[in-house]
Amino acid sequence: MELITRLLARSLLPPRDPDGHKGTFGRVYVYGGCVGYTGAPVYAGEAAARTGSGLVFVGVPGEVYPIVAARCGAAMAHPLPEDYGRLLERMEACDAVLIGPGLGRGAETEARVLALLRDLDLPVVLDADGINAVSAHMHVLDDRRGVTVLTPHEGEFARLEAGFIPGRTGREQAAADFARRHGCVTVLKGPGTIVAGPDGRTFRNSTGGCGMAKGGTGDILAGMVLSLLGQGAEPLEAAACAVWLHGRAGDLAQEALTAYAMTPSDLLGRLPAAFKELEE
Repeated sequence: MELITRLLARSLLPPRDPDGHKGTFGRVYVYGGCVGYTGAPVYAGEAAARTGSGLVFVGVPGEVYPIVAARCGAAMAHPLPEDYGRLLERMEACDAVLIGPGLGRGAETEARVLALLRDLDLPVVLDADGINAVSAHMHVLDDRRGVTVLTPHEGEFARLEAGFIPGRTGREQAAADFARRHGCVTVLKGPGTIVAGPDGRTFRNSTGGCGMAKGGTGDILAGMVLSLLGQGAEPLEAAACAVWLHGRAGDLAQEALTAYAMTPSDLLGRLPAAFKELEE
């Protein structure tokens, strides 16, 4: 078990070409959103842009598109195409895809998520309802040709891992066993977030506080992992680096605003300061 420190996070950050352009730094796609959950894809998309992605696309259902589009600044929102083939084409034009923030649940949604996991060869980050969709179909995860990073909190992880009891089961060993067995990178969120890879390497985060325990912070983390994957970082390294930066931005927000009053937007706004620390 290795601790994710500032020095380690700095070594994992993808290099930035000073002569690069927006096509150099990755095209990434966020698939999520539904009625009642319009903030999640916005947070994920804006976090991806804050983490260095050159182009960020956010696909959401048509009924919530106007709301999401009005809130996106650096990310480019669009209504999801009804035709599955067109959706797949849009995703395949990108370097990495995030599935799940605010996606909602239902038979149709689940079927589409499972189809995407089967058909996409790209790196995929599964968060929130993306995780819920695969929880009863683990064979789809096992059979994937591409890289998969899962970012569950303990409740979501308990749906994936039979026998895991939040607050009682050993988090480090459970995450490591799951990652190895299913060939994925597992980010088990919580105090001292665990990042485990299929090769047995396991990390524990050193940043973050209880002020981050609010809806929306996980969507930001998922967008950050997506961004680093799209910039070419190795999956385990992308996850570990994103986790440190995410927690450090949370620390800075909590120091300035208290654990009570800080919001996910405050965390997002402090990502530049967290990145600045890695450049010092």
